[in-house]
Amino acid sequence: MKNTLSRGLTNLLPMVLSLWLFWSLFISLDGLGHFLLDIVELDNAFVGTGFILVAVLVFISGLLFSFSPFAWLYSWLEQQLMKFPLFKSVYGSIRDIAGLMKSDGKPKNQKTVLIKQANGGYVVGFIMNQTAPKPLTDALPDGDWVPVLFQLSYQMAGVTSLVKREDLIEVDWSFEDAMRFNLTAGISAKSITATNAKKPIKDSAKDTLVDSELEAKNSDNKY
Repeated sequence: MKNTLSRGLTNLLPMVLSLWLFWSLFISLDGLGHFLLDIVELDNAFVGTGFILVAVLVFISGLLFSFSPFAWLYSWLEQQLMKFPLFKSVYGSIRDIAGLMKSDGKPKNQKTVLIKQANGGYVVGFIMNQTAPKPLTDALPDGDWVPVLFQLSYQMAGVTSLVKREDLIEVDWSFEDAMRFNLTAGISAKSITATNAKKPIKDSAKDTLVDSELEAKNSDNKY
């Protein structure tokens, strides 16, 4: 009974929470669209009209940003607003996070790396930028320093450290999969399966014993 309930919970909970989050987002955007329709005194034909309106407006804004005059005007407005310290802090953080989700075919600066610890273990980190800010590099000893993020598991928080590039081991692993691995403390089945498929774990003691037995048999066959 307990195992059956646990199995149902672990299978249904992610789906239910995901649908609830997307439904909440849909309701919020639909409400925003209804508010805009009420301003221009237009009737809401059906549920979802507001959501469609918001989606169309976002699509149109994407088209406008492809034209240089509009992009220049928006950039100028952005620079003026960034002169206000509070707005700069809030807007800058939101813009940088949104930039991580941008997919335009260009190579990303984020790379997955390993950093060796004093006890011989390794920590998974992420190069967030290829260069560190000049005030920091001026205060540090000579070297190629890069900002590396160490993501904490089950949290939207992490620690950013400056590490010499020569001390990093670059890993051929996508930023998204590695971040999922870190956030779930290695529980992510997809990440673990992919890693094990590339580098299967072997019992070194057992392999050594088998190799020794094979060498002994080969020696006996020679004589």
